[in-house]
Amino acid sequence: MFYRIYRKATAVFIAFLSLVMAVVFVFQYFLPDRFYVSGSELDFSSSYGKIISFDTNYGKAKEVLSRNDNSFSAKAKLLGILPLKEVSVTVSDEKIVTVCGTPFGVKMFTDGVLVVDFSEIETENGRRCPASESGLLEGDLIKAINKTDVFRNEDVAEIIEKSEGKELSFSILRNGKSMEISLIPEMLKDQSGYKAGFWVRDSSAGIGTLTFYDPEDLSFAGLGHAVCDIDTGTVLPFSSGEIVPAAITKIKKGVSGTPGELGGAFIGKDDLGIVKINNETGLYGTLEYTIEGIEMPVAHKQDIYEGSAVILSTVEGTEAEEYDILIEKIALSDDSLTKNMVIKVVDEELIEATGGIVQGMSGSPIIQDGKLIGAVTHVLVNDPTKGYGIFAENMLEMSKKCG
Repeated sequence: MFYRIYRKATAVFIAFLSLVMAVVFVFQYFLPDRFYVSGSELDFSSSYGKIISFDTNYGKAKEVLSRNDNSFSAKAKLLGILPLKEVSVTVSDEKIVTVCGTPFGVKMFTDGVLVVDFSEIETENGRRCPASESGLLEGDLIKAINKTDVFRNEDVAEIIEKSEGKELSFSILRNGKSMEISLIPEMLKDQSGYKAGFWVRDSSAGIGTLTFYDPEDLSFAGLGHAVCDIDTGTVLPFSSGEIVPAAITKIKKGVSGTPGELGGAFIGKDDLGIVKINNETGLYGTLEYTIEGIEMPVAHKQDIYEGSAVILSTVEGTEAEEYDILIEKIALSDDSLTKNMVIKVVDEELIEATGGIVQGMSGSPIIQDGKLIGAVTHVLVNDPTKGYGIFAENMLEMSKKCG
């Protein structure tokens, strides 16, 4: 009898211990490695309540500021007992930005020319593609040919046409690494000129949504994701770019399996701003002048909660309107810089007009309790009422580099 009780108790204890370890592992995985806080107290209670506590030798944030050291470490504990991980905490003043939700047009020129496709050409030796045979790949960025920098499609075409079939040395950038590739153009069968059998792109243009700007230095943030090449899907490397005023003129409604899209037109003659950064979290730069918007603080990610919120978006003309959404899920871990929230459009007016989230709405500000908490980034193709959002905190961090 005693032995059976002992075995049962041991099994229960092992099961309990396994459960505790599993819970600790989950919290370790989903808990972010860094936090931003403001005010005089280190308060994380809005998201974690009494489940997770943070211990630090520094105590109050104002004591950290008095040391002129606004960053320190804190130990996260589950139920105040089980250690989870050490996190970085940065104390900063609450940042006030001007929230927009208005459309802009973007024009960008690549830093070199981007290889986007290949095609065979008719030569005296049959159908050939010298470019692909040389080892050139889609997504390669051609920086120079025979040590001559290239910036436009015409630069590449001219060098190939004048090659006389001689070997050319291509200086390319592939996945961030510099490489040299040799390519020999071939004469077309009809003797009309030399070709290599590939297509390149030197610029891109489109419509997006301005999320916010800093009224102090006019640094702006938009889109919430990178501008990518439409053919290769790679982040478009650019040498220069600008944003211009735009108006939404048409809507392609989104349905399950097919994302919708906002169509627009560039308006006005003056540039709205200069693009300085195009990366995973969005498009950043500096405005030429202030534009209309709503001033509000940027929320820290640990202050965001599942529930009601609104987005500011423009689906007609140039004026942003407020639409109701629900925040269904929040991912606080640092694994993804752009898919931090799952949101659902519940506003019947927006659903009727667009079907939910559509291309061109990327960058639409997400607001909760009078604070900017994020921006729309992607739509879920199988359900256009749902999509992802990025934390405003992530975009603010990047926009500071443009100030």
